Amino acid sequence: MSVPDRTATQHPTASTGLGLTELAAAIAEGRTTATAAVSTALDRIEASQPTLNAFRVVRREAALREAAAADDRIAAGERRPLLGVPIAVKDDTDVAGEPTAFGCGGRFPTAPRDAESVRRLRAAGAVIVGKANTCELGQLPFTSGAAFGHTRNPWHSAHTPGGSSGGSAAAVAAGLVPAALGSDGAGSVRIPAAWNNLVGIKPQRGRISTWPLPEAFNGLTVNGPLARTVRDAALLLDVAAGPHSGDRHTPRPIDAGGAVDRDPGTLRIAVSLRIPFTATRTALDPEVAAAVRATAATLRGLGHTVVDADLHYGLLMGASFLPRSMAGIHAVHKSMPGAIVDPRTTANSRLGRVLSRPALAAARAAEPVLRRRIGRFFDDVDLVLAPTTATPPPRAEEIDGIGVGATNSLITGACPYTWPWNVLGWPSINVPAGFTDSGLPVGAQLMGTESTEPLLISVAAQLERELRWDLRTPDQWW
Repeated sequence: MSVPDRTATQHPTASTGLGLTELAAAIAEGRTTATAAVSTALDRIEASQPTLNAFRVVRREAALREAAAADDRIAAGERRPLLGVPIAVKDDTDVAGEPTAFGCGGRFPTAPRDAESVRRLRAAGAVIVGKANTCELGQLPFTSGAAFGHTRNPWHSAHTPGGSSGGSAAAVAAGLVPAALGSDGAGSVRIPAAWNNLVGIKPQRGRISTWPLPEAFNGLTVNGPLARTVRDAALLLDVAAGPHSGDRHTPRPIDAGGAVDRDPGTLRIAVSLRIPFTATRTALDPEVAAAVRATAATLRGLGHTVVDADLHYGLLMGASFLPRSMAGIHAVHKSMPGAIVDPRTTANSRLGRVLSRPALAAARAAEPVLRRRIGRFFDDVDLVLAPTTATPPPRAEEIDGIGVGATNSLITGACPYTWPWNVLGWPSINVPAGFTDSGLPVGAQLMGTESTEPLLISVAAQLERELRWDLRTPDQWW
């Protein structure tokens, strides 16, 4: 496949369209219409699809009908937070009338109703323009699959946008939509956020409902927003958040948007570059390490006390993650009869069947122990700053045609940092941390304890006001 190379340039965000907050205001105030905004998004998706390949499903006719209806509602005086705004969701999320392929090949029935997160987006007035690509069952920090090919990184087409929410991240970074919803089971929002110069929030478990599943992947996976700015990510989080009556996890409500302009005070922040234990060889890329150090220096300049203090996760953290992850893959695979998948997916599903009992029960029982252990680290610090990934984004084709062992080495070597917070269920936010000498984005993650999203958002917003990562966007793909 021949695709054009894209070189990152610095120019205003407006060149790729308004952000979520700005576009919502422009529609509400009559400076543009929902029909114009949705039509623009659909046209950009269509023009970029042969090269960027961000979407599995595009809802052109339905989205245009919904946009016209939104314009009628606005004319009648109705106001909703996202009325008429085009939004993308990941293709692991049910949208009524559309199939949910979750990165797999085959034919799938259409979903009879919206997932709870989509229902809430629609209740806020959002227009779902499409379902963004993801790898098979969300297993990889790549967005690639035999069923749809490779989704490309908008900053450089030879590279992956990350995964598994890579389609959502690519769509936002390329300016196709102002924001998108992804999901994060081992870093799948934060990793593509890091590799696309985006803000990506992994919220507290249960903050955004995973219904029709009471929980996803045995509590590892949560839904979370991807956007170019902290304010936009916080807005999408507020709109999508809230429980379904069948949810297993229902944290207390927060006000994410209200935290954006709030002074977090003077904090003590630990910088931890230590890689959690992995069974494969891993190392932190010097350019990524330098980017995290630069972010730490900015935090220090903002008045925070920043110290080097490595987190020690221990072997139990990995022993808890693996059964929950593999058993989750098996459960989803089993629920999709007729899915055509890669042999590596089949192998992981088989391993998940073996680990479903009794290892899964033991893994779930370890979580309170791990929370207490890691929680003691926060007796002395307020937040932790760590790399989001160990490397810049790999080339997209590196995932092709390799076996299970080589795949595990590749993905673990690139992305060993994010998964422990999925075991704990606590929130974390990726903030853009700059670019490598070759122009590839990298990120850093701020990590907190239970329900600390407002604090994380306040600090991320401080960083954004200093670093203005939102002013740097890739060249146009349409």
